[in-house]
Amino acid sequence: MAEEPREDPQNPFKGTPLEGLFGQMGAGQFDLGQMMSQMQRMFEPHEGTVNYTLAADVARHAVAAAGEDPSPHSGQAGAVADAARLAEMWLDKATDVPATATSALAWSRADWVEQTMASWQVMVEPVAEHVVASMGDAMPPEAKAMAGPLLGMLNQAGGAMFGQQIGSAIGALATEVLSSTEVGLPLGPEHVAAVLPHNISAFATDLEASQADVLLYVMLREAAHHRLYAHATWLRAAVLGAIEDFARGIRIDTGAIEEQMRSIDPTNPEAMQEALSGGLFDPAPTPEQERAKERLELLLALIEGWVDEVVARATADVMPAAPALAEAMRRRRATGGPAEDTFASLVGLELRPRRLRDAANLWSALRDRRGPEARDAVWSHPDLLPTSADLDDPLGFCENQTAELSDADFDAALQELLSSDDPGETGDSPDDRA
Repeated sequence: MAEEPREDPQNPFKGTPLEGLFGQMGAGQFDLGQMMSQMQRMFEPHEGTVNYTLAADVARHAVAAAGEDPSPHSGQAGAVADAARLAEMWLDKATDVPATATSALAWSRADWVEQTMASWQVMVEPVAEHVVASMGDAMPPEAKAMAGPLLGMLNQAGGAMFGQQIGSAIGALATEVLSSTEVGLPLGPEHVAAVLPHNISAFATDLEASQADVLLYVMLREAAHHRLYAHATWLRAAVLGAIEDFARGIRIDTGAIEEQMRSIDPTNPEAMQEALSGGLFDPAPTPEQERAKERLELLLALIEGWVDEVVARATADVMPAAPALAEAMRRRRATGGPAEDTFASLVGLELRPRRLRDAANLWSALRDRRGPEARDAVWSHPDLLPTSADLDDPLGFCENQTAELSDADFDAALQELLSSDDPGETGDSPDDRA
């Protein structure tokens, strides 16, 4: 007598992100050993929302899959050291902001992943917290009550999946970046100027400048970034604060999460990655996010504009290839690339200064009217920075700065700003005045 088919157990996750996974487990349509092997690393204990060890492994794998990644040889290391010495000497003539990089290193793509992961963790963690929490929020209250301790597993799985996506994005970026500061803030260890000779060679292929000129120009920009961040000690926190404010305003389309998770086959890693890269965690824009993005874009434009202006002064009359290289770098940042687009889809942020040319013109105009000292003094306090409106009227900003900087009371006013317990009370922030 044939055995009657047993009734399927009630699925407590019906209509939730776990419905597809539960259904496959109940139907026995997968290899348990294969699944356990695949999921083991996802549930390894880790600090923070995301398993960054897994993210680093995924990034290294992406680098290896992208093609050749040779370790820099002694000749390249020597060329980088020579370029750093010449770059610092030229920058000394263009700005009084002192050199702060104490070493110059040549990195492979894998080195870049390893040395920048800690900074990515600081930058991504606020966003990851909101994204992973949204997975639990996507479950109806009755499903949460029945799931019990499985909610913790869901959050951990979400952190692992987000870590995979982070790793893929960082690995893609590693195939394109030229230095440790190219995204606008120093990602590597403090006081270390680092460039990627293999990527620089690829970048120089379509340029008329020599490989040596391209390396020197990239090192000039790298050293200038390090000088600025060491001089404006508040700047790094301001950039990371804008990213954190962006994360605080995230609202997730839970319906999209449910739909994507129902379609994920846990035994098919490629399908899982394809679903994730297709925008599983794309945050919906909110007014809070837009304000944070505008503030971040303004900061990045001012940073990159200052670097462009200082490097232009440093290379004037001594490096004929510099103007063409400056234009090539502007086009590179303006158009971005697939790696930047990947990271933009990851957290909804484009680490790309949209008004770079306007910012460079403003810093150049201020230097023309008041000298490099006045240009660099603006970075003494965030309340002194130009606003978005100032980028529309750089000459007006310079006139205001001329009046202030020529006044004998400027030093006293600046000291009052620096010593204030609440800098916001002494003047409007760049964002508020925009």
